[in-house]
Amino acid sequence: QLQVVESVGGLVQPGGSLRLSCAASGRIFSINDMGWYRQAPGKQRELVAVITSGGSTNYADSVKGRFTISRDNAKNTVTLQMNSLKPEDTAVYYCNADIKRIKYVRNEGDWGQGTQVTVSS
Repeated sequence: QLQVVESVGGLVQPGGSLRLSCAASGRIFSINDMGWYRQAPGKQRELVAVITSGGSTNYADSVKGRFTISRDNAKNTVTLQMNSLKPEDTAVYYCNADIKRIKYVRNEGDWGQGTQVTVSS
């Protein structure tokens, strides 16, 4: 059973919107940062957005003003709202959660399974 699970992406037209969500499960003592990365064919994985446990956020310059990251600490979930999508946003999107699963043991950086987001050109 996957312990970091992402919702399904999809195909959208330029200018459209899509929401991705990610949920962490299993033994969880606490979660620090949660974030979204993406990787297009032939390119390295890049950070899209990150949110701390206190709600502070950082975004890649390419998505500022269009994407919004949020989290629900009670449900151990993180969401990426994507608006005004562009063809260059096409990629596989990966959720990441910095999780402490056992007290006194170092945090683990757990990855979601990845989901395809395609914006038609």
